[in-house]
Parts: sequence; structure tokens; C-alpha cells
Amino acid sequence: MRIAEEKERRERDALVQERLPRAIEELGNHLRECVEAYRAAFGKEAAEISSEDARLGVTVRHQREGGWQERAQVRVGTVAQLPGFLVERGGETVEIEVGTLPGDRLLFKHGEHYLTMEQVTQLILDRAFFPDLGG
Repeated sequence: MRIAEEKERRERDALVQERLPRAIEELGNHLRECVEAYRAAFGKEAAEISSEDARLGVTVRHQREGGWQERAQVRVGTVAQLPGFLVERGGETVEIEVGTLPGDRLLFKHGEHYLTMEQVTQLILDRAFFPDLGG
């Protein structure tokens, strides 16, 4: 019985490891949509997103004294040991576990809470986009 459980666990882990590069790509697509909506509301220079070697970066700026000044940076990368994403922003790190569901769908977990993709993007970007709103 325990051998079968361990075999299933290892198969699930292998599937998640295989899926992780596409998961960061999907997350990047959602973050790009958020960045574009933010730019549409606050100006083209207000934010930008970059990607390099399975890492995503978001830089947020605000207009001050006639120019754009950096307000926040967020970096997201994959962590195979988790498996999932490691979010770094303002000296803080957040871990988001990634799992798979039937149909090649993803599931996300932060602490004891399961998250939708919308909640994941909020967890990653809200403090950078809206620092004065708290949360």
C-alpha cells in the first residue's frame, strides 16, 4: 500500500516539475494583462514587465516632480524544490505552490489557502501597484 502511494506521489511530482516552465509562462501572460491595464489607467511609463530565463520582473513607477520614479520592483521565479513560484518584492518573499489538476490545469496554494489565477496575480502585484491601499 505505501509503495503505491509513494509511486503516485513521485508521478505527481514529476508531472508538476514538467509543467512548471509552462506555469510561469501562463503566469507571465496574466501579469502582462495586469500591467497593460495599469498602464492604460496611469500612463505608459507607470509599469513594465520583463522576462528572462523563466523569471519575470515588474517595475512600477509613479510620477513625481515632473518625472517617473521607481516605486516598486517585483521578481517572480520558479523553485523546483517547492515546486512553485518565489515572489520577491520590497525585501519580502512569498512562496506560491503549484500543482496540477486533470486537463492540464494548474492549482495554486499559498500557506493553507488555494488560490485562483486572479488571486495569484493580486498577491504578486497589489502591494506594488497600490501600496497606499494596504493589504
